Amino acid sequence: MKKAAAYPYVVWMILFILIPIALIVYYSFTVNGVFTFANYARAFEPIYLAVLRDSFIIALISTALCFVLGYPVAYIMARKEFRDSNFLIFLFLVPMWMNFLMRTYAWLTILEKNGLVNTILAAVGLPVIDILYTDAAVILGMVYNFIPFMILPIYTVLKKMDKSLIEAAQDLGANSRQVFFRVTFPLSLPGVVAGTTMTFLPSVTTFVISDLLGGNKTQLIGNVIEQQFLLVNDWNFGSALAVMLMAAILLTMNVFQRVDSQGERGAVL
Repeated sequence: MKKAAAYPYVVWMILFILIPIALIVYYSFTVNGVFTFANYARAFEPIYLAVLRDSFIIALISTALCFVLGYPVAYIMARKEFRDSNFLIFLFLVPMWMNFLMRTYAWLTILEKNGLVNTILAAVGLPVIDILYTDAAVILGMVYNFIPFMILPIYTVLKKMDKSLIEAAQDLGANSRQVFFRVTFPLSLPGVVAGTTMTFLPSVTTFVISDLLGGNKTQLIGNVIEQQFLLVNDWNFGSALAVMLMAAILLTMNVFQRVDSQGERGAVL
């Protein structure tokens, strides 16, 4: 009975995950139906490797900012003294009910030359800023869209953490700083790794945010893949880039998992 309940998911996974991935791999190794490594040879050209590098750098910066901003929020919400955690979670979830494209379009109005940010800066006598169509605007859009994916997993882990471990550390003479870095943070690493993964993956693969907020000045690997499929109509080369991106993401996720495992062992010790 239990196995039968899993059959719909297995069918769904085969049709919409395994078969599409197999097709992408097939296209990446062929040109006009002929097996070749030419697509990967082209993908390793310096111009495309530079785009992949820039994509990972921007994604890492966005993920780091989400962590720096999100961890304190999750930590405060998880404290038993804080009574408004449900309300804050609601506030983080409300924007996610809006269409992703519309949320990103909103930042065009906010960041434009006569937008909300510059209007406020001019009103208080400060110089206006011009960050629209720059990497900074792309990073800002990523942080805004993906920070809930960092906060919620960390909050969940911190909320479920056994508070007796913290009390035991305090009874043994540990101060607040030692309790956090020796107990709380290591035990929260599963949430950090989950949040980092859920933030990093969409950041490194996005093309909508860089299209709208970066204009033609910011080209990420997602934009190049999109162009190969939709504009150039070169599915073979686009598939090769997609496979390379998947491999790089899997390697990065493996690193995150190793950090998670080492953190849990450190907490136990």
